[in-house]
Amino acid sequence: KKKINQYVTDVQRVSMSAEAADREAVSGSRPCTPPQASWFEFLLDPSLLEQHLRGLHPDPSPVQLIVQFLEQASKPSVNEQNQVQPPADNRRNRTLKLMALKVAAHLTWDLNLLEKGLTIPVLNMLLNEFLCVSRVPPGVKHVDLDLSTLPPTTAMAVLIYNRWAIRTIVLSSFPEKQTKPGPHQLNMMSLVQQEKELTENILSVLREQATDSITVLEGALNIKKDFYIHTLRSLDLLAADPSTANGETESSTAGLRISADHLHCQVHYDLGGIYFQQGCSDPSVYEKAKEHFRKLDSSASLCCVDEQRLAGYWSACKTLTETSDPGESQHTPYGQISCFMRNHDYGEVCHKLCVCNAVRDALEGGVLGVSFHQLLIKPSKNTISFLLEVCTRSLDKEHRSETSKRKMAIFIKTVCNRLEDVSLAFMVSSHKLFMELLQDEEKKILMEQMRKSSATVNLSAKPLPSFYDIPASTSVNISQLEQQLILSLDPRHIRQILIELHGMAERPFWRVNSKWEVPVDYVNVILAIKDNLTRDLVYILMAKGLHCISIKDFAHARQLFTACLELVTEFSPKLRQVMLNELLLMEVRGHEAGAAEGNMERPPPDLVSRVRGYLEMRIHDLPLRQIVGEECVVFMLNWRENEYLTLQVPQSLVNSNPYIKLGQLIASTCKELPGPKESRRTAKELWEVVVQICSVSSQHKRSSDGRVSLLKQRESSMGILPRINLQYDFGLQEPLVLTTLISLFVRLHNIDDIVNEVTAEHISIWPSSLANLQSVDVEAVVVTLKELVNYALSLNPNNQSWLCTQADIYFVTNQYSAAMHYYLQAGTVCSDYFTKPVPPDVYTDQVLKRMIKCCSLLNCHTQCTASFVIKTGELAIHDSMDSFYDYIWDVTILEYLTCILFKEDPISDQHESAIKAIGQTELNSSNPEEVLQLAAQKRKKKFLQALAKLYF
Repeated sequence: KKKINQYVTDVQRVSMSAEAADREAVSGSRPCTPPQASWFEFLLDPSLLEQHLRGLHPDPSPVQLIVQFLEQASKPSVNEQNQVQPPADNRRNRTLKLMALKVAAHLTWDLNLLEKGLTIPVLNMLLNEFLCVSRVPPGVKHVDLDLSTLPPTTAMAVLIYNRWAIRTIVLSSFPEKQTKPGPHQLNMMSLVQQEKELTENILSVLREQATDSITVLEGALNIKKDFYIHTLRSLDLLAADPSTANGETESSTAGLRISADHLHCQVHYDLGGIYFQQGCSDPSVYEKAKEHFRKLDSSASLCCVDEQRLAGYWSACKTLTETSDPGESQHTPYGQISCFMRNHDYGEVCHKLCVCNAVRDALEGGVLGVSFHQLLIKPSKNTISFLLEVCTRSLDKEHRSETSKRKMAIFIKTVCNRLEDVSLAFMVSSHKLFMELLQDEEKKILMEQMRKSSATVNLSAKPLPSFYDIPASTSVNISQLEQQLILSLDPRHIRQILIELHGMAERPFWRVNSKWEVPVDYVNVILAIKDNLTRDLVYILMAKGLHCISIKDFAHARQLFTACLELVTEFSPKLRQVMLNELLLMEVRGHEAGAAEGNMERPPPDLVSRVRGYLEMRIHDLPLRQIVGEECVVFMLNWRENEYLTLQVPQSLVNSNPYIKLGQLIASTCKELPGPKESRRTAKELWEVVVQICSVSSQHKRSSDGRVSLLKQRESSMGILPRINLQYDFGLQEPLVLTTLISLFVRLHNIDDIVNEVTAEHISIWPSSLANLQSVDVEAVVVTLKELVNYALSLNPNNQSWLCTQADIYFVTNQYSAAMHYYLQAGTVCSDYFTKPVPPDVYTDQVLKRMIKCCSLLNCHTQCTASFVIKTGELAIHDSMDSFYDYIWDVTILEYLTCILFKEDPISDQHESAIKAIGQTELNSSNPEEVLQLAAQKRKKKFLQALAKLYF
């Protein structure tokens, strides 16, 4: 067996060496990362484990190895009858468990490391195995054991387990943010749920035994002798000679010695934590927690204590037990605030918080709160001194950027202008910040204002009321607060203002501004909130957030919506989902806005996943805005998620959600372009859906924002709901999608008007006839086509296909000048401003005929032939004909032109121009054909460039 194991090991080493050599050959002299070790390698050769753990950055890490070893050791077995059995108690599994214990021993049983890397079920399994190996008597409660009489390693195992028990109770009491799994994680939900249930069961047992665990640890503080904890060597001794394990032999003292002081330090910290946690229900216990923290010696080498958390515990205990060191309280801001609170000096605390918030708002470019303005009515000298100190520190923290300095200068000017006490104003104006930040002209104006105030101040006047003495019921205050409420975009500031307003009057403050609007779908849910303050806050946060989105201020919108989400999560699952939907819509619009400005980075996978999650969401009495579904589908089309729309979206969703159905048909049609005729089944289905939408029962309606929609009331066997909006500026940006929709509406237009046909790409994929032509609302189709092409050109004004379609639309509606503009622009973009020949598929015979007709109907006859001119007294010609003679390359026409002009006036300038044009040597009919062709091309180019200048 040893030979076989040695052979396997040698083969693995040779293989790994060969792989390493290959990688080295590929990467040159660059060192490569060694391959990750597998758990079974350590099972084949246990000596590798210690070598692996001593490495600089072992991969897998120690905690990962513990998970792998215990996972393999706890796998259920299957007997011959295919019945699932508990894990077998065989040599393999015992070895794996021992290796997990050895890894933990390598970490010196540091609970901080183990808790960070292992879940509660895994750590529970590890420590129970530790108790078993350490020969803790089974079936006996730990509280009934006399630790002083047990072997040192056995006692230490009991203490480690009970320390972990109370630490786990404390950690589980902290709030934990739940992460909502995306659609790709749904298959993991059952496993997550199983682990969660197992964790809850373990926590339930630990909480039941909490009193016993505390008693065990309290008893350990009375033991003054040293303890020993198992190491890799002592665990090897246990495996080699189990009969002597934990007896009074070398194995009981072969582990790591833990001094009593070190152990007591750790136990004091853990007991302090559990007592502090219990103080929530029994405040008298805080005294016990403080006593343990007082005795804690955090300098002990083995005592791995979070010093920041310990400092927080200590400060909290001192505050909660209403005792403190008077000297210490003056050294930290927290100590000062605690001192104020104990002395019931709440005004000082509020003044300082108000000043700090105002300075923060000023540096963030926010609106100063009404509380700060009221504070400046009659502040104390200490308040102004504190304000200047905060300004100085805050500006230093901002590294004195130019933006921060300017904002601070504006803030200081505001303070000077608001101070009624001139002495305090001069106190600000003499400060170094005033001298450094304000410009000379600003200083001069402010100093002049202060001098005037000083000369006219009435010293006998009754002092103005202080911030807290102003009557809360005055209408002036309410109006000021309402004005602040309208202007503010800071959620905390809005909440503060609403609290103050509700303290003055009980009325619906969500009506303060008539422009605050929330979607009608949500109004009833929000107004049904029973608490008036909460109702106002939710309504206003949502209304302001929606306004910010409309002006593309996505940063403020995110703050407002996030604050609203946190608020409604506490009491309304329905509103929570509403806010999640609105946040999703905001993220989609934010990304699309960035794309419109040129940022073509693909959206992050998380956003795509959330969009899929929304489209697949099952509706349970939840108010949904139609626009969210529309824009989610548009988002998927814009970022070419055609694979999802055509293949991955569940068929049930396609049948039940009209936007997904429409998106699927568009995506499928685009995917098949320019495929063969037999692959155009989806194009025909999309055609039928749009024809039904545009039926004569549709209403041609313009919405409040000026957009045109086709609203169809009908029943459909295709799963499309009775109401569908087909809007033209709803965010579509994918060129192929827009081209497909334009092509579809062009075909619909042409079926109704065969004479005045409009051209478009891929027009052949649509049916060439319509069974019931009278059912189509022709006016709606025309309006749709025009606005759709306008919208597409606003995204890309150089798309030659869209330009030709737009030109045709203007031509068939008798707008010939505009038609010429777009025909020429189409030629310009595909020929580098006519420096290259225009492709024949752009300037087709039909296009050239239409350009000629445009020129003729505009009375530009020279342009319409580029060669022939008729000029009589009766005919008005508006094309500056004399300037076009140099563009005519047909000598016969030039001769005819010269003859006509000679008859009219032999010495006219027009006749001379015609003679000069016909006399150019390159037009001589004796020239080679290549020269004549080159001359013609040169004149065509110049002629089209001249026309472009004329019509652009």
